[in-house]
Amino acid sequence: MRMRALLPALLLLTLPCILFAQVPPPPRPAVLPPVAAFPLTQPAGLQIAREVDPSRPFSVVGPHGAILGHQDGAFEAWLFPWKILSHLRITAEMQNYPVPIDVNDYAAWIEVHPNVTILTYSHANFTIRQIMFAPRDTHDGAGIVVLFQIEAIRPMTLTFSFTPDMYEMWPAASDPQPDSDWVPTFSSPTATHPTSGFYILGESFPDHAAALAMPTAEPGILPPYQERPHEWPLQFVLHFDPHRDSSTFFPLLMTMANTRASAQWFNLAHSLAALDAAIPSLYSANASRYHDLLADHTSIDTPDPKLNAAFSWAIAAIDQLRVETPTHDGEAFTAGFLSSGDSVRPGFGWFFGRDALWTLYAVDSYGDFPAARQEFDFLLSHQRADGKIMHEYSQTANVVDWQSLPYEYAAADATPLMLMAMNDYLNTSGDLDFVRSHWDALARAWNFETTHVSPDGFYNNTQGTGWVENWTPRLPAQEIYLAALDEEASLALADLARAAGHPDLADAATQRGKHLAQTLEQEYYLPSQDFYAFSHNPTGTTDDTPTIYPAVAWWDGTFELQHPSAMLARWASDEFSTDWGTRDVGGHVSFFDPISYHEGSVWPLFTGWASLAEYRAGHPIAGYAHLMQNADLTWAQDLGDVTELLSGQYFQDLGRSTAHQLWSSAMVISPALRGMFGLEWNAPANTLTVTPRLPADWTTAAIHHLPLGNSSLDLTFTRQGSEWLVTATGTNVHLASHAARARLTGNATGNTLHIPTPAVEVAVPFTLPAPGSQTEEMKVLNEQIDPRSLALTLSAPGSSTQTFSLRENAPHLHLTADHATIASAQNGLHPVTVQFPAGSGYVTQTVTFSW
Repeated sequence: MRMRALLPALLLLTLPCILFAQVPPPPRPAVLPPVAAFPLTQPAGLQIAREVDPSRPFSVVGPHGAILGHQDGAFEAWLFPWKILSHLRITAEMQNYPVPIDVNDYAAWIEVHPNVTILTYSHANFTIRQIMFAPRDTHDGAGIVVLFQIEAIRPMTLTFSFTPDMYEMWPAASDPQPDSDWVPTFSSPTATHPTSGFYILGESFPDHAAALAMPTAEPGILPPYQERPHEWPLQFVLHFDPHRDSSTFFPLLMTMANTRASAQWFNLAHSLAALDAAIPSLYSANASRYHDLLADHTSIDTPDPKLNAAFSWAIAAIDQLRVETPTHDGEAFTAGFLSSGDSVRPGFGWFFGRDALWTLYAVDSYGDFPAARQEFDFLLSHQRADGKIMHEYSQTANVVDWQSLPYEYAAADATPLMLMAMNDYLNTSGDLDFVRSHWDALARAWNFETTHVSPDGFYNNTQGTGWVENWTPRLPAQEIYLAALDEEASLALADLARAAGHPDLADAATQRGKHLAQTLEQEYYLPSQDFYAFSHNPTGTTDDTPTIYPAVAWWDGTFELQHPSAMLARWASDEFSTDWGTRDVGGHVSFFDPISYHEGSVWPLFTGWASLAEYRAGHPIAGYAHLMQNADLTWAQDLGDVTELLSGQYFQDLGRSTAHQLWSSAMVISPALRGMFGLEWNAPANTLTVTPRLPADWTTAAIHHLPLGNSSLDLTFTRQGSEWLVTATGTNVHLASHAARARLTGNATGNTLHIPTPAVEVAVPFTLPAPGSQTEEMKVLNEQIDPRSLALTLSAPGSSTQTFSLRENAPHLHLTADHATIASAQNGLHPVTVQFPAGSGYVTQTVTFSW
């Protein structure tokens, strides 16, 4: 690494010289002052605070940069699309305490808020807080801020060591090693000795440079040019005096220059000074931004505080993944982030079409319509000329020949998902003008989908992967996943065409959807297995591997499979369902591999698909179990976020799992609102359909700031006798329900909905296991309610004793139970105990309650 100090050159600028008389030298850079401590306000009520787990990751992401690290405090810093530094660590030497201290070994406590993450290092002699945030609105190439707040009983010297990187994100090429220059700063224009300084990181191309500073810090290792080549860390050496500095924040300032002029040292110095001065206002604006985000968008209020918090954390996690596009024309959703290690691939920290489109259902649900429009605009701006929707776009796609690489249109499913997501946007927002303004693009997408089909009429996998990118023994010809999306996209396009004034196209699309639904049943349903095939081949044969992928048939709420019962029971069983989510293939498949990407691991995405399908198909207990598994993952790895994938055998995320994953967080919101609360929007008709399937041990719940067109409303759910009363306030809306015998009362629009409840309901507790555990919880495979009985098909480890709760919604039922013991009611709920028969692994027991 070539590193040099610019002090001699800067001192020459102060000498009177005729050669420079006509061009006055720029002023020498002044010392950057530390930041006076200010209150660290956060959005109220949303905080995760706990002892650190040094191996667990954290992420602080914003539109312009990211801080990605582990809870021991070491991190890497990105100013998009550049990786600036990595492996930052801290050592301390305290006065009259002759022991060097590795500060990272004393990482003790982590606090995560939507707007800031704070790590606390705790030593008997000092406390250091590492305060990290990513401003949404910033300037001068800055995108992240790290503050150090120090408390100590005596003076000490802290050394901050890090590796300078200066690499552009994959797939752009960067120099193997950046140049590093130390620029001294002076306490006054006449001072002869520098007081502090800053580093400039450059590469062979003069248009790009980064600058890093820590006010009052001195440089560490500055090897002379004559020294043999060696990779030394860069260092800031900070002398802390508790009497002088206790009310001070020491920022690690980072700024990026992307033009030759802004890369000059004096312009970089100006950018650092501007960032240093702006830190209090940037922090305040960021805190206000997340306060407003959570206050203005949807929240839920249920008897489960963790579910309420997980829902709000999911909104924050999704919002944090909106990153400025390479062309600087707005923000779009990235797929997720994880520290890159020694690479330049920070998880999936670039733009993905299908990831965003699956997520927009959640974004629509909580009412961030501007973000949805911005995403549609971005994706459609990269629509291929023939109509295909993009799959993947790197943050450095504009500086490489991205079109020559195989990624941008690699997946087939983004095209039907575009039509589905746009129709959902219309239903929730009522924004017909936006649909009409993009009609030509939507029509091209529809034309592409309907002209690239198999002989049976389905949009086919020759246009890219449907879902799986590898499969044993070979990639499929036609996945049920893509076939189901094609059917749903047909109905979505029919709705869009009808609304946009194209009735003939709407009718044709409706007929196509009906035909595809019939063909899917004929080609994919396996009567001998009472399951649906994974894929269909041109020869008429099928790949009969049992998978979770048919669950997408219930996603849009417009379509469902005709023979789902046995399949739903297997999804709920230990064959598919672990205690932390659903596997994508059954655990008894010959090629099952619990740590593979597509053949046995657990994705919260699949768990969300399954949960929504179970709710809509009449299996709410299994649906709730899978919803809660996703919600509880909020606290499992990258705090506040839901990870990408986990082992299908042990409760442990995979090492390369993207810890802050976009669609994983979305799969907390969509199953909660569209499944558990049973919401369906029709904003153009000012109608909200509510078919709740709330847990039996709940008596109240509420949804606040629920969007419907240009307004929002609150819904309250109150259990009263044998009914749920659903009341809407805040706007004039028509309520409807699919529930049998539902009725409206109230004013002319019917603002109170009465939803009958079954005579008997059960509530089954669910919680995540300890890390490393295997699956042990009881599973509810089926629930059959009749006028005078409730039959539950249960599965649990052999010889185990399981307990759950039962609620009577009608008086004097005179309950009896087969294969279960009912205890006296406590707070309106009867404890129920079931003893499972002996057996190896999971065994099945049917419990019937009669009255």
